[in-house]
Parts: sequence; C-alpha cells; structure tokens
Amino acid sequence: MPHRYFTTEIADGTAFLRGKDAHHLARVMRAKLGETVILCDGNAVEYTAHITGFPEDAVEFSVEEGYPSTAEPNITVTLYAGYPKQDKLEEIIQHGVELGCARFIPFFSRYCVAAPKKEEQKNTRYNRIAAEAAKQCGRGILPKVCMPLKNFAAVCADWAQYDLVLFFYECGGESLHTLLKQLPEKDNGDCLKIAVVTGSEGGFAAEEAQAAAQAGAKTVGLGPRILRCETAPLAALSAIMTLTGNLE
Repeated sequence: MPHRYFTTEIADGTAFLRGKDAHHLARVMRAKLGETVILCDGNAVEYTAHITGFPEDAVEFSVEEGYPSTAEPNITVTLYAGYPKQDKLEEIIQHGVELGCARFIPFFSRYCVAAPKKEEQKNTRYNRIAAEAAKQCGRGILPKVCMPLKNFAAVCADWAQYDLVLFFYECGGESLHTLLKQLPEKDNGDCLKIAVVTGSEGGFAAEEAQAAAQAGAKTVGLGPRILRCETAPLAALSAIMTLTGNLE
C-alpha cells in the first residue's frame, strides 16, 4: 500500500510535501522518482501522486484527479474527554482517531485527578499523535486536539453546534441504539454532528450530570459494568460507529 501524507499544497496537477514528512519520504524511506504515494488535502479528498522531483527541503509530485476518501464516517464525532492522569489521553486520542473521531476536547471537572500543567506543550504532542494515527489508519482528514476546557460549565456551553450530545454516565441512561435511530438526515447532505462526553477517573458529580441534561445532552449508559476512563470513550465510539453503519 502506498504511503500516505497530508499537504495543502495541491493545485493544477502538482503538489508539494514539505517539512518533516518530506524529510521522512526522501531521506528515511529513500523514495525515488516515479514512486507513488497517496496525498490527502485534509478535507477528505485524496490524490494518487507520483514523485517528480526533490527540490530543497521538499518533494514534488504530479497528481491525478482527486477523489473522496472512503475512510471518513458519515457522521462527524467530537469527543469531550475528562482529563485523565498519566498518558491515558494519548491512548484515547490514538485509538479514537482509528475509530473515526474528528475532534478531541479534553476538559477538567470536579472529580478529575489530573491538574493543568504545561498544556500548550502537551497539546502540540497530542496533535502530533493524532496526525500519525490518521496517516497509519488511512484517514482523509487530520483530527484536531483542542486545548482543554477549564471546567464542566465550559463543556456544557460548547454544545450548541451539535445535532446530538451524548453524555455517558456511570449511573446509566437512555438507550444509545434508540437515540441514534431517531437522528434525522441532513437535508443539505452535510454530516450529522455528534458530541460524545465521557468522564475522568473519578466520573461525574451528580450536579454535573444534572447540568448536562439541562444543557440538552442525552444521558446514556454503557452497560452494567463500570468502565475505566480510557475504555469508556473508545467503547462509546465503537458503539456509535457500529450502530451508524461505519464499521461495516
């Protein structure tokens, strides 16, 4: 399978790859003239590209006509993840990208064990992890990891943009299957936007669950077992992608 890279420099049948990816392709992979790669523009359009040159700090390609990426789900999912301790967020991001998540928004809440520390530096690393996962699993977009929200009130205030907000609560809730079956189709062909909200190690306080419901979220459970904070978001994403036909 050809290697996959992301670039926005695609126009008039020509494309350029720069920076670390260009170095990787030219120096590490020792690519040669005429070799084929897949280029993605970050907007779910892919191009079959053939290497035509190695200008300084870049790789040049001729590209065929672009085509829609088949790897992108027919829904757009944003994961709001309660900030976990240690490197659990990295695991959530990596596997969440593989499962089709488009955006990650960490947040701090009442029972978070982790505390804010060097978040800008961490965010750079998180986005790098997301980009590498996107290349490895064949995504057509580069999923984004946002800076963490400071509290749960900020999380609830961020939900107006979604068609459905699913608040996964350890005390249970409505049927995920039923809620997804009730989703209407977009008249203009756009993807439905779904927000998935999962907690940190300490779960959610009762007042946070109440605030989520008041803000329009649907409270959902993930069965009778209590899942770890790094397991719950991946289980939720897997279930949503399965029920919407995106793991077939």
